[in-house]
Amino acid sequence: MNAGLCRAVRRAAWASALAVWLVAGWAMPASAQSYPDRPIKLIVPFAAGGPLDIVGRTLGDKLAAALKQPIIIENRVGAGGNIGTELAAKSQPDGYTLLLVLSGTLVANPAVFSKLPFDPKADFEPISLLTTTSQMLVVHPSVPVNTAAEFVAHAKKNPITYAHAGPGSGGHLAMGYLQLQAGFSGTPVPYRGNAPLMNDLAAGQVQSGFIASAGAIPHVRAGRLKGLAISSEKRSPQAPNVPTVAEAGFPQMKLNTWFVLMAPAKTPPAILTVLERAVQNAVKQPDLREKWLSMDITPFGTDGVEAKRLLAADTVLWADIVKRANMQQR
Repeated sequence: MNAGLCRAVRRAAWASALAVWLVAGWAMPASAQSYPDRPIKLIVPFAAGGPLDIVGRTLGDKLAAALKQPIIIENRVGAGGNIGTELAAKSQPDGYTLLLVLSGTLVANPAVFSKLPFDPKADFEPISLLTTTSQMLVVHPSVPVNTAAEFVAHAKKNPITYAHAGPGSGGHLAMGYLQLQAGFSGTPVPYRGNAPLMNDLAAGQVQSGFIASAGAIPHVRAGRLKGLAISSEKRSPQAPNVPTVAEAGFPQMKLNTWFVLMAPAKTPPAILTVLERAVQNAVKQPDLREKWLSMDITPFGTDGVEAKRLLAADTVLWADIVKRANMQQR
């Protein structure tokens, strides 16, 4: 082969390689520009009817209108949120499978469980910390206490059962934290979500629990449960007669549960931006805010960067608390 022909062949090869590179480089932005062009699945790893599920469905309605595609809610429950979270972690990073999860699954479960089927940091990209809610300490009316201090004193002398929505859930973490602060023990009764545990708690089949205030307040108002304390820094406008845990004598115990919207890792940044903007616009809408606030759920709608920062800080906090409160699952 002569020198001129060799140069021609090399130029053709370089041109072909350049064309492939350009196509690859432009393919993702073009895909992002058309996103979404089919329904989006939103995995909720706790039972239907609970606060997380309600937030997912109300947010889904707004996102469907903004993105002009259906948002399909899929409840995949169990193992403190780990089952649904694992499913989302292993989904294609194309923006068509998202995860709405409690922060405890991401920041506490790495300390609670000796082994997880996902890595909260490596397997996900945060889109937004959507909302926050508190945990309310409640008891069945048959339990002869009316304050958190009386509850602690009672639990130190009598066997006490408490419900929670699985290891790593807000109720599990809150009760473990209170036991650490107050020095008592109880028998945990795990459920697959807030909705089923509320039925048994209101029926007196289990005596107590820290329950998401959104689910607890209607039962407290109706007299089916007694509200003893709430984990937030301030009293809830929806339950102003229930003191904070700090007011009840445990000032170090202040905690909220975030509802976090995530996408699988390696989801294209352009798609994450579309979702982040749609979420932030949805959270600003008055009817959505009114709905969530009426449930004692505070809208936030942070961006992904702020979500990462807050989740990282909570991961450090809960690693310490879980260890000291001996909440690890063997």
